[in-house]
Amino acid sequence: MHFGACVVGSEGFDASPGYDSLHSFHRMVLLKISLVEPGTVGPCPVAPDALQGIKRQQTNPARWKGAGWQAFVSALDAAGMELVEGAAACGVYATDAGGTAYGLPHGVVVARSAGQIASLLKAAQTHRVPVTVRGGGLTTEGESVAFGGVLLDMSGMSRVLHIDAKALTVRVEGGIFWHSLAEELRREDLDYLSAPLNLTSSVGGTLGVGGIDVNSARLGCSADQAIALQVVTPTGEIVECSDSQNQELFQRVILGYGQFGVITEATLRVRPYTPLSMHYFYYSSLATAIEDLQMLDRNDASDYSGILTIMDCAVNLLVAFDSDEREAAFKANWESRLRGYGEFGFALCMLGHYALRPWKLTEALYLLQRKREVFPEFRRAEYMRQGKMHDRTVVFSRAVWKHWGSRQMVIPDLATSADKFVAAVERGNAVCRKYFPRYTLYCVGIKLRPEHQAHYEMSCVPPDATGWAYGCEFEPIIDGEVYSRDHFQAFKNAIYDIGVDMGASYYRFGGMMKGYIRRVFGDALVDKHLALKRKADPAMILNRDVIF
Repeated sequence: MHFGACVVGSEGFDASPGYDSLHSFHRMVLLKISLVEPGTVGPCPVAPDALQGIKRQQTNPARWKGAGWQAFVSALDAAGMELVEGAAACGVYATDAGGTAYGLPHGVVVARSAGQIASLLKAAQTHRVPVTVRGGGLTTEGESVAFGGVLLDMSGMSRVLHIDAKALTVRVEGGIFWHSLAEELRREDLDYLSAPLNLTSSVGGTLGVGGIDVNSARLGCSADQAIALQVVTPTGEIVECSDSQNQELFQRVILGYGQFGVITEATLRVRPYTPLSMHYFYYSSLATAIEDLQMLDRNDASDYSGILTIMDCAVNLLVAFDSDEREAAFKANWESRLRGYGEFGFALCMLGHYALRPWKLTEALYLLQRKREVFPEFRRAEYMRQGKMHDRTVVFSRAVWKHWGSRQMVIPDLATSADKFVAAVERGNAVCRKYFPRYTLYCVGIKLRPEHQAHYEMSCVPPDATGWAYGCEFEPIIDGEVYSRDHFQAFKNAIYDIGVDMGASYYRFGGMMKGYIRRVFGDALVDKHLALKRKADPAMILNRDVIF
């Protein structure tokens, strides 16, 4: 038999539950190959999103076919808007930080103004062209990857517009990265309230998904700091919204995963800048560390709190303070209640542990090596003065992403109510141990604001959470190893299945795992939001492959 050439593209069969069987998969491949005429180039029988032998809840969407594209390009050209096409320009956006979803837009527009974006969305509605909005590209499930259509790069709108030091607010454009905002604020002796640990996230993108910091257990997520927004709706209207003005739009856009508008400007709360006093407590038990973390949060005993681990062997509870008064109150009332060790005490504990388990010597040596690499990053002399950290913006972002990050950010997560969190983390930890020899966990709380309950309705905040929600990211330490996409996806599915079983939510929901959304939130709530989406976005063009 003479086989036709196979071109990997979007025309392969859909890797849906009906083709879970590897045997059925191969039969379909042979059938398709037999239909290709000798010497011709036919559709590839294996879709780029097909994972063999793994039951998938969601695959990459099929590439948009391009109907209406040329008319859309002509409309943008008539409006004087610059659109770049071609493999070189589009290839820059082929994947996101996750590195497991790949797709190409037909063309790219760099955002310059709300008016330009409004014109683009009006043309997209008319010609039914998908629009994918991208900020820092730090999504991990392909949410900011375009599978055809136009990609709107928000990095062209990255200015600080106004700082009001008296009112403690700042007005920024939606495409600005958090590190740029932090630099501008620092010149005025101010600081942001809450931001993601990776400060190359854009402000607009963060407000759309939540944004979690180590002070979120006290101040709420980054999205809670937004006072007002300028939003371009999917039909091209430019609208100012807040909790008192165009309230319904504000509630949908905040934590709305880019479904109800493009955030072009945001007014955020800020605060006076203060250095930090850091304390570290070490545990060998995840459950004990989490219980102590939640005790601190309930009693407002610290300004910053979170857990970073190396596997489940070395669990670090970090506690920090903005003022000497708060630190003194912690030492007087709460420090003695923590069941963690100091560095020296934990070292003795681990020495005894591995002395009784010599077959785990390799693990012990790895932990020691990791300690030597990581710990100095949090105490670099250029950021420390008189025992206080003077630039958490740099320290946390640089240290965390240098030592836990990689070119593939595979970070499935679970978000639960406080009472379910220990069980969720322990179950997720067991999955990590099954799939990877080395991994890390990042656990943090989010204080929920009752007045923002409408924002949380279908988001990373689980429906049954009151007071606080808690999230844990489960991240493999890849260390240069090579894993198949199948392996990564099987790992992620195992974590996400825990969320379904426990009635939890996910910080990163959408994209490749959006099939979990209905299973978690139920048809009634998803259909409610889908109806709102269809009303706001009649042609379903804005970030259409993310949620619905």
